[in-house]
Amino acid sequence: MLTGKHVAIIGGDARQLEVIRKLIELDAKISLIGFDQLDEGFAGATKVQLDQVDFSTVEAIMLPVSGTSSEGEVETIFSNEKIVLTNDHLKATSKQCTVYSGISNQYLKTIVHSSNRKLVELFERNDVAIYNSIPTMEGTLMMVIQNTDITIHRSNVVIVGFGRVGMSVARAFHGLGANVKVAARESELLARVYEMGFQPIELSLLANEVHNTDVCINTIPAKVLTGNILSKMPTRSLIIDLASKPGGTDFRYAEKRGIKAMLAPGLPGIVAPKTAGQIIANVLSKLLLEEQNTIEEEQK
Repeated sequence: MLTGKHVAIIGGDARQLEVIRKLIELDAKISLIGFDQLDEGFAGATKVQLDQVDFSTVEAIMLPVSGTSSEGEVETIFSNEKIVLTNDHLKATSKQCTVYSGISNQYLKTIVHSSNRKLVELFERNDVAIYNSIPTMEGTLMMVIQNTDITIHRSNVVIVGFGRVGMSVARAFHGLGANVKVAARESELLARVYEMGFQPIELSLLANEVHNTDVCINTIPAKVLTGNILSKMPTRSLIIDLASKPGGTDFRYAEKRGIKAMLAPGLPGIVAPKTAGQIIANVLSKLLLEEQNTIEEEQK
């Protein structure tokens, strides 16, 4: 149990509601910042504004999946309040306070480091990323069906990147009868692509393999779908870019050529917020309980 442990949940979307429910079950003390427009009430959680929080008692901070902006602003769909997390806020917390976020950026890393607190990026964990690849895959299928006039069966699908998301997406499209090619850099990944029954492509040779593409799905957060590659792609092609902003596609050139290209990060929170929230909640609660046990052992 997390009885009495003060957790500040700052901003976020519907996924955070599952985190709140889980922490209430574990008897944590919860401060909700950026939830003033949330109609649903949570017994055991208190809605407060950022300047009303007693940070000296805060032992954990939960940020949205997106973390903060480069100026420290925290996104929330349940409030119009502008919420900016600063170094001063973190310095005021309990010395054992840990900041949890989906992803991070230089701003968040800097203020956490300068305040001598700990940062955990949940989406860097293999378990979270693998669980999250399931709603991501389902959302990708949905987007392809909605934005094409052909069946997935017998379509030519190119997947760029073969990490945790790329593998799940490739398996799903292959299972529906698509002709799947997968582009990757690492030789061991290309070997795995071959072993799973997909056509492997060395990333450096991608431009030679996109001439008959119906759907291209990018998972690499770097500019990999360049103008040179897009120029070889049919204008009927659909590109779904799953990488974090700004994605890995030259969207300007795609638009110029008439290729429909869509940036779609954060699909789990859009297509399956309850499941995506439960994934985060289960991992977060496990980490908090482990941290609590460690603190109690040290105090003995």
